[in-house]
Amino acid sequence: MSNVIHSNEVERWGVFELTLEGGSEGNPYKEISLEAQFQYKHRTIKVDGFYDGNGVYKVRFMPDSVGEWSYSISSRDARLDGSAGSFVCIPPSAGNHGPVRVRDAVRFAYEDGKAYRPFGTTCYAWTHQEEALQLETLQTLGSSPFNKIRMCVFPKRYSFNMNEPDCFPFAGSREEGFDWTRFNPDYFARLERRIMELQQLGIEADLILFHPYDKGHWGFDRMDAETDEFYLRYVIARLSAYRNVWWSLANEFDFMAAKTMDDWDRFFRIVVESDPYQHLRSIHNGTKMYDPDTLVLYDHSKTWVTHVSMQYWELSPTNAWRKRYRKPVVVDECCYEGNLPQRWGNITGEEMTARFWDGFARGGYVGHGETFVHPEDIVWWSKGGRLYGDSPERIAFLRDILDEAPDSTEPLDSFRDAPTIGVEGQYYLQYFGIHRPAYRQLPLPEERRFQIDIVDTWNMTIHTLDGEHSGPVRVDLPGKPYIAIRARAL
Repeated sequence: MSNVIHSNEVERWGVFELTLEGGSEGNPYKEISLEAQFQYKHRTIKVDGFYDGNGVYKVRFMPDSVGEWSYSISSRDARLDGSAGSFVCIPPSAGNHGPVRVRDAVRFAYEDGKAYRPFGTTCYAWTHQEEALQLETLQTLGSSPFNKIRMCVFPKRYSFNMNEPDCFPFAGSREEGFDWTRFNPDYFARLERRIMELQQLGIEADLILFHPYDKGHWGFDRMDAETDEFYLRYVIARLSAYRNVWWSLANEFDFMAAKTMDDWDRFFRIVVESDPYQHLRSIHNGTKMYDPDTLVLYDHSKTWVTHVSMQYWELSPTNAWRKRYRKPVVVDECCYEGNLPQRWGNITGEEMTARFWDGFARGGYVGHGETFVHPEDIVWWSKGGRLYGDSPERIAFLRDILDEAPDSTEPLDSFRDAPTIGVEGQYYLQYFGIHRPAYRQLPLPEERRFQIDIVDTWNMTIHTLDGEHSGPVRVDLPGKPYIAIRARAL
C-alpha cells in the first residue's frame, strides 16, 4: 500500500487530497468503504472517502483553520485501514473567501465575512457538451457579471438539448443498460475539473442533484431508493470538499412523478448527514401552468433548507416569501430573455433587467437565463456557449451599484409604495419599475446630509442632483419607467 498526498501544504478552504492504493476485486463501490478523521487541536471532522476506479481510493478534505492537521483512515479493508499523516493549512490566497454561508434572514456571506450577493445564471447541461463548447462557456462566464451558475449533475434531455452525452455517471450505456451499483469515475472527473475552473472565476456551482428531464430515457429520474442514496453519498464524498459547491436537491422537483415529499425529506437528511461542511441546500419548484393557486412548494421552513430557491415569473411575492420563511430568497428562475416559442423563453432584455432590479429592491436575489433561437440549438440556458442578450451588461451595472452599497443593506419595508433596500439613516435605493412618477418625496433624516442620484437602469446612467440634501426632499424624476433613486449619506 502507498499513499500519495497531492500537497503537504493546503490553503484554508482549499482541497487536501489523499490517494490510497487498494484492491479492485468484487465491487469496491459497494463492498469497500473508508472514512477519514481529520483533527485540528480539539476538533475532529469525519469525512467519507470514495473509490475512483482502477484500485484507487481517495479522500478529499476542505480545512477551515490555519495550522497543522492530522488524519487517520479507517476501513474494513486492511490495505486501506490505518493510514495516517498530517499536513499544514496555510492562509487563503487572494480571492479565496471560503464557502458561502447564510448570514441572516436576508443575506449571504462568505465564511471569512465578506458579503456575497448571488447574481446567478442557468446553464443546465453545459458540462455534457463537447469540449470546445464547454471552454467557450467558461470564457463567456469569465467576462460576465454572474457569480453563481445552476447546473445539472445528471445529463439532460429536453427541448433544444437532445444530443446524447459521450459519458454517463454510472457504468454502462443506454443501449447496453446501466450498472446501478458502479459509477463511472471519468464522468465525475470531468465535472470536478469544471467546478474547479468555476472556482477560479469566483463562481459558485449550484449543483442540481435530480431533475425530471429524462422521462425514462436513461432512467436517472426514477432510480430506486437504494440507488438514490448510493448516488447522493458518492457525489457528496467526491464533491463536498470544493468550497464553491451548493446543493440544489432538484430542479422542478414536483414534476418528478416517481418521487414523493417523503423522498425529498429523506434526500435532504442524507445530504445533511453526509456533508461535513454543510454547504448551502435548496430545492426548486415547477409552476403548474404558472397558476399561483396550483403552485406546489416544498416547505422551505424545514431546518435542512438553508435558503429559498424559487421559480416564479414576477417578483412581488419576494416580500411575502422573505417574511414567511425568514431565510434568503433567490428567485432562481423568472423566465428567460430570448425568443423561443415556449412561454418561459421569450421575455425581453428590458423585462429581465426590470425583474432583477425589482427582486433585489425587495430584499431578494434573482437568477438570469437566456434562450435565443440558434441554428445548432446552442441555447445558453441549456448548453452554454455565448450570450447574445441585452440584460447581462445591465445586470453588471446593477451589481456594480450593489457592490458599492453597505454590507448591512436590507429591505426597508416602511417604504410601502416602492420597493426599497438600504440602511436607515445611511443609504437608500428605491426602484420604480414600470411606474413613472413625476417626482418623489424622499423622507431623509434631518441630521445628515445626502447625495441623491437618479439611476436610469436601462440606459445605465447616473445623474447626481446638485447640492447636499437632508430632511424631507422632493426629487423630480424624468417621468419614464425603469428609474431608481439612490441616496447616500455624506
